[in-house]
Amino acid sequence: MNEKIYRLFQSQVGSKLTNGPSKAVNWLEGTLLEVGEKHVIVRYTVTENMCNPGRILHGGVASLMLDEVIGMANVIASEEYLMSSINLNVDFLSSAKIGENLTVKATLIRSGSNLNHWECVIRKDSGKIVAKATSNMLKTHVRLADIGF
Repeated sequence: MNEKIYRLFQSQVGSKLTNGPSKAVNWLEGTLLEVGEKHVIVRYTVTENMCNPGRILHGGVASLMLDEVIGMANVIASEEYLMSSINLNVDFLSSAKIGENLTVKATLIRSGSNLNHWECVIRKDSGKIVAKATSNMLKTHVRLADIGF
């Protein structure tokens, strides 16, 4: 774990994520709820711009939420180098409508020297699962310090 990055994210708990390095995260306008050494939780509210023509959460946007929360958590879990997604396997289990609040939790399942394995779940306030994912992140040669962390 990168202690400096962990403290940075801890200082953001309770804040809207609208001014970070990822334009996608900024667009989603989530609120960082919790940061741990091996997990991150973010809350999103479904907006009309996040929906498909059926007025339910678009699968691509759900995938973006999952990928971004895993990415945030992985930056914290990484010690020196940026890691990049090599896959994102998503199961869509129920719909979410405009105005519904969603909690997205990424949890580190296995940490290796070159590969981290994550699980991530989107839940409604009722506890019902909207989508779940697994992802593997591979170490790159890009130092976190070189990209502003």
